[in-house]
Amino acid sequence: MPKASPQRCNALSKYKQQLETALRAANAADQVSLAGFTNRVFTVSRKADNSEVTEIDQNTETAITSVLRDAFPEFGIYGEEHGVSGPTDAEFVWVIDPIDGTTNFVRGVPVWGSLIALVHNDVPVLGVVSAPALGMRWWATAGEGAYFNGTRIYVSTVNELSEAHVSTTPNRGWENVGGLPALQQLQVDALRSRGFGDFWQHMLVAQGAIDVAVDVIGLAPYDNAAIYPIVHEAGGTITDRVGKVDWRANSSVSSNGLLHQDVITRLPA
Repeated sequence: MPKASPQRCNALSKYKQQLETALRAANAADQVSLAGFTNRVFTVSRKADNSEVTEIDQNTETAITSVLRDAFPEFGIYGEEHGVSGPTDAEFVWVIDPIDGTTNFVRGVPVWGSLIALVHNDVPVLGVVSAPALGMRWWATAGEGAYFNGTRIYVSTVNELSEAHVSTTPNRGWENVGGLPALQQLQVDALRSRGFGDFWQHMLVAQGAIDVAVDVIGLAPYDNAAIYPIVHEAGGTITDRVGKVDWRANSSVSSNGLLHQDVITRLPA
């Protein structure tokens, strides 16, 4: 995994120290998660919502929170595996998904990553997404741009759906709201359609590699928090499926901005 240099690419950032800490936490996460992914020695259990979890998820979150808490004990922490800790009235809260894409992790698919966000007064202002099995890392801070492995990134300029590359993630949630026909039509009307899934599709939007990503219905805040500032700082748009900017929503649609309204109007509420 390339080690990021926030001093080089975010020298004047308002959140420079927080970014440096988040990147160190991502390095600590990578060491734990990649070792577990490589040696394949872990057990798999099910949460109450039937999603998979391993001890690697839990240990990775512990590695992340240890770095964050040591650097900023006055900040709150909200993690997928260990819940809420730290001051309950904190102005700043770290939001963590230690392994986004656990099913991929379990099956040996390298598309998974650690998501670390910093939320200030309920607005995500910093995001780090680290995917060590892919050798990829993205990050952004509010007002300072988005970066991929140290290079600034921007969304695409495609302005017609017929020329667009889209990623869709149909699931039972979309079926429950009658949305599967709309997703199918979106796939047909686009130039190319793929299902990259999870964090990766949104990072591809931020990089300009694809133009639209429609996630599952059934997301949690820790699935979205780190994604929001990266897409925003790359020049894109990210909302829930009805067009509301809400990182706590259970759905997420990202785009280059030019195609966003067209996509949102096609989707059911």
